[in-house]
Amino acid sequence: MVIVAGVDFGTLSVRVTLVDSARGRLGTASAEYPLARRRDDPDYATQSHQDQMQALVKAMRQACEQAKVPGNEVAAIAIDTTGSSVIPVDDQLQPLNDYYLWCDHRAHREAREITELAHREELEAIDWCGGVYSHEWGFAKLLHWLRHNPDKRDRFATALENCDMVAATLCGITNPRQVKRSICAMGHKWMWNPRWGGLPPQEFLSKLDPLFDGVRAKLDGEYLTSDKLAGHLSPAWAEQMGLRAGIPIPVGAFDAHWDALGANCREGDVVNVVGTSTCIIAMQSKTRLVPGVCGVVPGSVHPAYTGVEAGLSATGDIFEAIAKRAGTKVSELSKDLENYRAGQTGLLRLSWDNGDRTVLVNPELGGITLGWNLIHTAQDELFAAIEGTAMHTRIILERMAEYGVPVERVINAGGIPQNNTRLNQIYADVLGKPVLVPDGIPTSLGSGIFAFLAAGAFQSVEEAQAAVCLPFKTYTPDPQAHAVYNRLFPLYRNVYFAMGKPHAEAIPLGDVLPTLRIIAQQQIS
Repeated sequence: MVIVAGVDFGTLSVRVTLVDSARGRLGTASAEYPLARRRDDPDYATQSHQDQMQALVKAMRQACEQAKVPGNEVAAIAIDTTGSSVIPVDDQLQPLNDYYLWCDHRAHREAREITELAHREELEAIDWCGGVYSHEWGFAKLLHWLRHNPDKRDRFATALENCDMVAATLCGITNPRQVKRSICAMGHKWMWNPRWGGLPPQEFLSKLDPLFDGVRAKLDGEYLTSDKLAGHLSPAWAEQMGLRAGIPIPVGAFDAHWDALGANCREGDVVNVVGTSTCIIAMQSKTRLVPGVCGVVPGSVHPAYTGVEAGLSATGDIFEAIAKRAGTKVSELSKDLENYRAGQTGLLRLSWDNGDRTVLVNPELGGITLGWNLIHTAQDELFAAIEGTAMHTRIILERMAEYGVPVERVINAGGIPQNNTRLNQIYADVLGKPVLVPDGIPTSLGSGIFAFLAAGAFQSVEEAQAAVCLPFKTYTPDPQAHAVYNRLFPLYRNVYFAMGKPHAEAIPLGDVLPTLRIIAQQQIS
């Protein structure tokens, strides 16, 4: 019997879960930290490293107290975080600024420049991230920081992903060159791949901007999968958290990737980690590239498979925004959604409020709702937004399947599916596939799995999954609803590509509004 701590850093809070190798989950606690936004700049989103670490200490102590587990019995700790959440540091590993959080979109100009130069130079790495480099990713954010912080450039030693920075901090590492870097983070967001010797060549980076001269060496180091160790817990942090010094800490990863494993993802599964945004995670034994899908990285999810990542830039954030504009909460607005039928609102709601992550990879898009009349309500829009995120997900899954990624089972993980049965049913009806939902909260079970491997409690990911993963609830497609969505989906797809793709070929849209009205009338008559 071995007890470990799985840690999950989300956008607004950190969750610590204590897991027993024989008894499963023992207890969970969370602690919040602020997200800095600016009303005059909707692209701005930062977070303090110090705030995160203080929250971790609080949540760890609360989890041990709640589970009645003495801290010295915790045998390992593993950390996942959001990403790409990037922090520049000095040569003592001290932050020069706050994290550019994953949802910070200020670097869209830099991302465009990287994409354009990569195609001109025929850089192979651009094909492995779907043909477009995102404004949410590391090199774009680092270049934006360098351009806008000239007074700090001389102190810049390296930039770290959130998961690597937290692990290094807990291990007491102060030399940037001793930090172990996550293949998950660097492969999906920094174009790292052993196929071309790691990061893109310095020649390419310098051609992008002379501010990047020498940056490849500054990002050098050991790049490892999460079955390897980042180090061991330092005495100082052990004392703060009430744990035993010296316990192993594996190399970290992104929250969605470990959430997928915590939801019992196997090859052939696609996991929708639905939260403030949606990350869509799959694994494949044979590596296949997918245009518009933002990451194909060997070893990123499961050390023995190639990970595939896609997603929506906003999901829960859209629902929250709709409720906020209506002066209420999502929980209140969600009441009676069970009584809504597929397509009955006559609204078609695209999920671009925070740009498009996949498959267009376009940060400059905005939310669109078609079909408004004078009696529509905020609740109608919320229902249409859920339908819209499901149809966007269908576009992504069809693109993945088109290029050979196996899509046999669909699993809805993350926080929202645990609390919104209507969303799960809509996803099943739109996708035309059973949707499996863990019967309980899987968040931080993935980090628990890698903590068990670090502690030597299990010999493989699969062995750990069999011991700690939760059973599933199954949502089966309703044939009538699926038939309606098969009429709506071509409309959604036409609008998606006609309005979301610059210089798109002309797609007739004149039938969209009349067809929405016809479908709505048929559903309420």
